[in-house]
Amino acid sequence: MIRSFEGITPMLGEAAWVDDSAQVIGDVVLGADSSVWPLATIRGDVNTIRIGARTNVQDLSCLHVTHDGPYSPGGAGLVIGDDVTIGHSVILHACTIGNRVMVGMGSLVMDEAIIEDEVLLAAGSLVSPGKRLVSGHLYRGRPATMVRALTAAEREQLAYSAAHYVRVKNRHAAG
Repeated sequence: MIRSFEGITPMLGEAAWVDDSAQVIGDVVLGADSSVWPLATIRGDVNTIRIGARTNVQDLSCLHVTHDGPYSPGGAGLVIGDDVTIGHSVILHACTIGNRVMVGMGSLVMDEAIIEDEVLLAAGSLVSPGKRLVSGHLYRGRPATMVRALTAAEREQLAYSAAHYVRVKNRHAAG
């Protein structure tokens, strides 16, 4: 469901797809060929959410932001790059995700954390507020720690995963 909040309606890029059971609310921009899967919630009610092209937000994920207040001056929006795979049951809160990133199932990325381009975050990981994950590496754990550099095959898999979800999205959209 696409729902306006206080007069602001989410904007969907060309060929973007949102499952009927998902919720996309308020100041959200979803890039071209991106997809939002069953029961995911993307709530841009107290700040902005910007999602790039060919990014997929999988089932049961929750994306939210931080409001402008006395303990968070200016608040913090959520920015997600292109070709990102956000696994099932992921929570992204007021953080920045680069391009060609895979956020593993059940991971939590907290306020003002930054995940640079081409990062693989293993399932169940926790990225603490303000932490930065450096491009080209595998991270895992609670809290997430760098494990090693990504292989060439793993880097290729990041782009493959995003392209795969565009193909699956197109099949769902076709009915």
